[in-house]
Amino acid sequence: MADSSSASYIHMVHHMIEKCLIFNMSKEECVEALSKHANITPVITSTVWKELEKENKEFFKAYEERQSKQGQMSEEETNQLIQKIISDSSKESDD
Repeated sequence: MADSSSASYIHMVHHMIEKCLIFNMSKEECVEALSKHANITPVITSTVWKELEKENKEFFKAYEERQSKQGQMSEEETNQLIQKIISDSSKESDD
């Protein structure tokens, strides 16, 4: 059942990207944070992000516009948020 585990992994990455979006992280911040804190290969995060962009063009257009108006988060803020994302994700998978 490798397909099932692959789909599950991609779904987890998708979910973590959504959490990054909730925290207004840029694509680059999200890729870096998931790589650093969740051991997700940057190419996987980028690929899933690109697919989400294809499926949700209007959302990402508005999101990018909002991102350009806001300042980037500090590294400390990014680290704190990603730790919360990982903690929340592991609690959800335990349920």
